[in-house]
Amino acid sequence: MSIKNWPATERPREKLLAQGASYLTDAELLAIFLRTGVTGKSAVDLARQLLSEFGSLRALLEADLKSFSSHLGLGVAKFTQLQAVIEMGKRHLAEKLQKGTVMDNPQVVRDFLCAQLRDEPHEVFGCLFLDSKYRVIAYENLFYGSINESTVYPRQIIKRCLHFNAAAVIFTHNHPSGITEPSNNDKLLTKELINALSYVDIKVLDHLIIGEGEPFSMAEWGMI
Repeated sequence: MSIKNWPATERPREKLLAQGASYLTDAELLAIFLRTGVTGKSAVDLARQLLSEFGSLRALLEADLKSFSSHLGLGVAKFTQLQAVIEMGKRHLAEKLQKGTVMDNPQVVRDFLCAQLRDEPHEVFGCLFLDSKYRVIAYENLFYGSINESTVYPRQIIKRCLHFNAAAVIFTHNHPSGITEPSNNDKLLTKELINALSYVDIKVLDHLIIGEGEPFSMAEWGMI
């Protein structure tokens, strides 16, 4: 049966308008993005099939062009549309982050950093540069590769802080394994950076580790 013939309360678009996007299932959200199904399958049926084939919505969103286009109902046009949607989401979070201070919007900070790093296949170390009122000046990814193997240079971080005239920073890095608990190396590195930045009067507010679920905040756990 075509979606047009479904009860209004069960149609993804009508359900979104009436209840909000958060009330839709992954399949219903994907169906709205797909817009149409294929012969013998409604958009919702196709969405369910795709989620089953990819394993999850996140896996579908992270797929490269070759993998994405190999599935029924998907192609280059859908891939480019999806990448545009993902990038708009990141930019929306970046704009929200510019309003007020990081203390006013702690969840926005977390959402922004998750959007930046969660899907990286390798470890990336980034820094959120803040002014004296803890408003965001800029965000940069500074170091790439496993932090256990590659060096995070305090001198380079200080250089970037001085470039932005930052008064405070929030560090972040991702764990591709998904486990957010900090390693001993993470703890030692954070202490080293706090000590190095103290000499130029720059405060480290937090070090957030990005993985599956909520980020791990070293500040909340009394490590900073």
